[in-house]
Amino acid sequence: MSTKRFRSGLRPIKVLGLLACVGVLLLAACGGPATTEVPTQPPATEPPATKPPASEMDQLIADAKAEGTLSTIALPRDWCNYGAMIDTFKSKYGIAVNELDPNAGSGDEIEAIKANKDNPGPQAPDVIDVGLAFGPSSKEEGLTQPYMVSTWDSIPDAAKDAEGFWYGDYYGVLALQVNTDVVENVPQDWSDLLKPEYEGQVALAGDPRTSSQAIQSVYAASLANGGSLDDAMPGLEFWAEVNTAGNFVPVIANDGTFARGETPIIIQWDYLALADRDTFAGNPNTEIVIPTSGRFAGIYVQAISAYAPHPNAAKLWMEHLYSDEGQLIWLSPPGYCHPIRQPDMEARGVIPQDVMDKLPSIEGAVFPSLDQLTAARTLITEQWDTVVGADVQEGG
Repeated sequence: MSTKRFRSGLRPIKVLGLLACVGVLLLAACGGPATTEVPTQPPATEPPATKPPASEMDQLIADAKAEGTLSTIALPRDWCNYGAMIDTFKSKYGIAVNELDPNAGSGDEIEAIKANKDNPGPQAPDVIDVGLAFGPSSKEEGLTQPYMVSTWDSIPDAAKDAEGFWYGDYYGVLALQVNTDVVENVPQDWSDLLKPEYEGQVALAGDPRTSSQAIQSVYAASLANGGSLDDAMPGLEFWAEVNTAGNFVPVIANDGTFARGETPIIIQWDYLALADRDTFAGNPNTEIVIPTSGRFAGIYVQAISAYAPHPNAAKLWMEHLYSDEGQLIWLSPPGYCHPIRQPDMEARGVIPQDVMDKLPSIEGAVFPSLDQLTAARTLITEQWDTVVGADVQEGG
């Protein structure tokens, strides 16, 4: 299991007060409703932005090829189908990809930019894929440069910086991953996790004191237990109940603990759970459930380093990611990541039905605002020990 699995709470959680009023897709609006649902039927949209004139795109491709290399960082090949994304880019454009530290976290990516400001060598990343928090903060620190891809208009306004310094790329919804070789009755909602039949079976894919994915798993439970996006305390209290009931396993769950039945019920992002199910291929048998209530989503963003040694290759990489082809690579098995342009692509009928048929319904899922995420993270990390009292350790 890659380290990147545990950065999605460092990824979509440590934020400033950005993302203004909601556009086509997501995020709570400033001064508006506290919860904005992910649409299941995309609204009518204007046609996507057309590609730049052929001469401009041809020039970008030529300039990128002249640079010859793109340096990425923190992109595990088993995360969101990034292996296929990278290989397709290399094959299509003949540009080498230097894959720096695939298992790094969002904070590591930012530090890599800072540490290599004056270094044109191979350790300087050209592009980053980070948690939502790091988009606005990296802009404020002058660490990213603006670029608007040709499909810019079909990226929801609420999920991008108006000046192009960062832009949402994909998102996930928290799910229950269940080993049905061990668990006879598959839980369907958060409240089910309190049942006696799940004694010693429920685990998180991270430590809620440090892992964003785990933090958001606590936060999400508040939505189903009398709390809200403005009140994460019921989530802590819920996990205290799970722990008191003897159902919580205080280890960081991974593929090994899941397959051995030591942590047969894991809470993690739906795309990771779906990819795991494919990998296991029935050994063990695995079922993925989006909880009936408290459906909770998180987003990641892309940006180009202000000090990118290969700025044209970086721009071409963004064109690749945000093209229909790139967005489908993220969405298609074994990636399963919901691309930011999915509503637009659904409206235009360009997503194959067999791909859509493999995705669970995420109807009703909500994105917290940046301020809400920050407040919840502070509460959960500071009070997990006193409220829940479970010392989560690395799994075997």
